[in-house]
Amino acid sequence: MKPLGTLLLCTLPILVGAGRARAERVDNVLARMVPDDSVTLIGMRMEQLKSTPLFQKLVAQEKLPQMDEFARESGFDPRRDVRDLLLASNGKQTVLLARGSFHVKVPAQAKAVNYHGYVIVSRGGTQPTEGGFCILDSTLAAAGPLPALEAALDQYKSGNRKNAAALLTRARAIAEDYQLWGVTAGNSSFMPANGPGASKGPDFGRIVRSLQNALFEADLRNGLKGTVEGYCASAQDAKSLGDATRGMVGMARLNTPENQPELLRVWDGIKVEQSDRKLTLTVDVGQDLVDQILKLVQTDGARNGANRGMNKN
Repeated sequence: MKPLGTLLLCTLPILVGAGRARAERVDNVLARMVPDDSVTLIGMRMEQLKSTPLFQKLVAQEKLPQMDEFARESGFDPRRDVRDLLLASNGKQTVLLARGSFHVKVPAQAKAVNYHGYVIVSRGGTQPTEGGFCILDSTLAAAGPLPALEAALDQYKSGNRKNAAALLTRARAIAEDYQLWGVTAGNSSFMPANGPGASKGPDFGRIVRSLQNALFEADLRNGLKGTVEGYCASAQDAKSLGDATRGMVGMARLNTPENQPELLRVWDGIKVEQSDRKLTLTVDVGQDLVDQILKLVQTDGARNGANRGMNKN
């Protein structure tokens, strides 16, 4: 068991999945830790997210032995203790920033070092990808590769309130009703590179990769309602990408199994609009369809796992 790696592996997948308590659009304390070279921000309003049906089905009801073991060893359970998450990426490395209730037990085999007054806990490696975490106080924590983590701590200590100003301004404009959101500067590929694969259905990652200054927002309280928007280099490029997106949705409709015609409503819930260089993709899928898609994905996953097991024998 590798506690630090498990912290990252267990926390990052909570990108998927209400109480109506008022939520800050971007937690002010977390915003102070965003390194100035960030090109992507992804936020998760965990207090709202935990109450959504999709979160509960994907995370709360799943057996996650690694997360359970990590919670026992460290005293920290991302499913319970996190109130707000913010991921900041510079295109090469990502730091995870969290607000919540943190009373972490440092594993005996871990290495703790003082970094400008902050204690960073790591496995003691020297590689740039070596991960670590820092509990700044009982409500504030950060984790990630050491260079990214140190950059966040430096930013926080500097007190510079103008860090990553353009990204944070866009993030603060996202409505509070969305539990998941993200903004990018330029052609950042972080979101599509870390999103779900496209083994089935349209490759929406390709769409996001083609957009500049992209934004996404998702509301999971009653199914899935969301928006992805961004800009292309020219109006013609935007038209071509819009046509390609409509074509992918059309092919998905044609490939819908005949015995599952209700899934056609999933593709009917996806709309594509183009205005000059701007492309907007909206999704509105009801909870009944989300539940059905989850069952299909889980069934396929179980079947693929069984097939892999048979192939090994």
